[in-house]
Amino acid sequence: MIARHWRGWTEIQDADAYEALLKTKVLPGLKNTEGYCGGYVLRHDELREVEFVVINLFDSLEAVKRFAGPDYYKAVFEPEARRLLRRIEPEATHYEVRVQNP
Repeated sequence: MIARHWRGWTEIQDADAYEALLKTKVLPGLKNTEGYCGGYVLRHDELREVEFVVINLFDSLEAVKRFAGPDYYKAVFEPEARRLLRRIEPEATHYEVRVQNP
């Protein structure tokens, strides 16, 4: 299993809209990707911005490539999301999941 990790930050006033977009459009859309195994959205409210950590799980690196394309290490997001994000990590990091606690 592969965990794809990515971070982005919003202005405080855009955080709820970004979270709603993830919940209603982005994550449900990923369910159509063969090999997608679920994911997590982590939120950390700071004084001047809100940090989001998105971790998506895939059954293989090939499944990640089906989602992200041949340049699978690049961040992928909806144009709507990009408008809400103040700053982004331009690349995702991929980890081999070694231990999973069911």
